[in-house]
Amino acid sequence: MVDLPADLAATLAAVVDTGTMEAAARRLHITPSAVSQRIRALEERLGRVLLVRSKPARATADGERVVRLARQYALLSHDVLRELGEAGEGESRAAVSLSLAVNADSLSTWFVAALSQVSALHDVVFDLHRDDQDFTAEMLASGRVIAAVTSRADPVAGCRVRPLGAMRYRAVATPTRARELERLGAEHARVVDYDRHDELQTRWLQERGVDPASPPRSFVPGSHAFADAVRGGLGWGMLPDLQTEADLADGSLVLLSGPPVDVPLYWQQWNLTSSLLDAVADAVAETAGRALRITPR
Repeated sequence: MVDLPADLAATLAAVVDTGTMEAAARRLHITPSAVSQRIRALEERLGRVLLVRSKPARATADGERVVRLARQYALLSHDVLRELGEAGEGESRAAVSLSLAVNADSLSTWFVAALSQVSALHDVVFDLHRDDQDFTAEMLASGRVIAAVTSRADPVAGCRVRPLGAMRYRAVATPTRARELERLGAEHARVVDYDRHDELQTRWLQERGVDPASPPRSFVPGSHAFADAVRGGLGWGMLPDLQTEADLADGSLVLLSGPPVDVPLYWQQWNLTSSLLDAVADAVAETAGRALRITPR
């Protein structure tokens, strides 16, 4: 039976995380040549290609399975060493890195506060991957991350799900842009999208029978930048209540017609028995409970 050495699997994960063998070498405190030799040895041992030598480097489908194992091993090793009290008083223990996926609006409003709670109590650092809530589950399925904030309610294979609540969005604009929309109609009023995956503005337009391709659009990636674009008058957009309370109060933004849109969010994580991962999940759920709207279960 072929064994799979943990150090070789960890090396593959480091290359996938950093994108190059040189960057992985710096993380692992070895030479790029040693990284290359480890990857080659692992591929020869398993008899299959695990890494696409592109820029950035990425795992093959088989490589993703090995990376997933490496992340699981690192997480469980952290738990065991913590239980054994491996590091004595005054000694340091290498922090485990947790790869998590989160949508931009959660990241810019409430999510970091949850990680701060965990960081204060555990030897952990975080590698955050930002994407639309409709796509973060894909990173979980591929093994790129071990947990994700996602809009997907059904569990990814090998994962368990925990509801977090809903982020409420409303259509808002500056008074000038609101008057423009009223004068020209939604077909011709300028609109701001986060990126080409952003469906919130499209949904608002479709509910009014407007072809989403009609209005002139700006694309502004980045949660804070998107909100600033709406505040700056680039167009109207759907913003979460967590980002607009002060603007609506002082009149710099106004509400447009129509009901709010609630986007339910869920925490999905690998189905592992891990005290650290459970601590992260508890902190995320607690913080989300204060920031998000409660949704029926």
